[in-house]
Amino acid sequence: MYINDVHILYYIIVAICGIIVGQFIDWIVKRSEQEKLIFSKDILAEYKNDFKPNFVLMTIVPIIYIFVIYFYGIRSGGILENLNVIKYLLIVPILISIFIIDYKHQIIPNRLNLTLFELGLIFTLLYGFNNVMISADMLLGLVVGGGIFLLITLVGGLIAGKEAMGFGDVKLMCGLGLLFGFTNIIIITLLSFLIGAIISIILLVSRRKKKNEYIPFGPFIILSTLIVIFVPSNILVNILLNIFTLGMIN
Repeated sequence: MYINDVHILYYIIVAICGIIVGQFIDWIVKRSEQEKLIFSKDILAEYKNDFKPNFVLMTIVPIIYIFVIYFYGIRSGGILENLNVIKYLLIVPILISIFIIDYKHQIIPNRLNLTLFELGLIFTLLYGFNNVMISADMLLGLVVGGGIFLLITLVGGLIAGKEAMGFGDVKLMCGLGLLFGFTNIIIITLLSFLIGAIISIILLVSRRKKKNEYIPFGPFIILSTLIVIFVPSNILVNILLNIFTLGMIN
């Protein structure tokens, strides 16, 4: 049986992997909160003692994994023909971990940002075997993504007299820029500010947050990144153009 030209067995395999990964994300979050290494020589004993199933993550991650397979398919030809699928399956758990930790503690662990950056370098090299221009675009995404947020952080800090945006967000955008390339990192940037503005207004109006309370920006970046993974860039560009130009550009 095939679904969107992909054998159902692949969906079952990635769903099972997603359940395992979902529980592992829970471990990453707990270890980060405790400021402990994710991997250690006593990891099995420690995990056994701390084990408690996180059914929310064990449901969300398999669903996302299944959608990745559905939207991008499985191509014959090996690793180089399936780089997008492999990339998204690898970075989704990191993105979700960053979302949870930043939302709860207003911090993005350097190890997670560094892992994204390291994966970005690996995939930049691998994409280069198919098309060197893709690799060049990914490197440009690194410069633009990190540059925009670094500029906002520095200028915002000078104007406001305090940190306008954490350097964890800057590092996150560097890694994402490397993984997604120039066009997509621009879309992620615009989407994150749009989503951030909408949610911040809702929180302030509902009095869930006060004007002087810090609202972490990382979750908005992660939400925007997940949208970019599943919605074609041309559709997102048209939507953003209509929003930011008030429909004056069709």
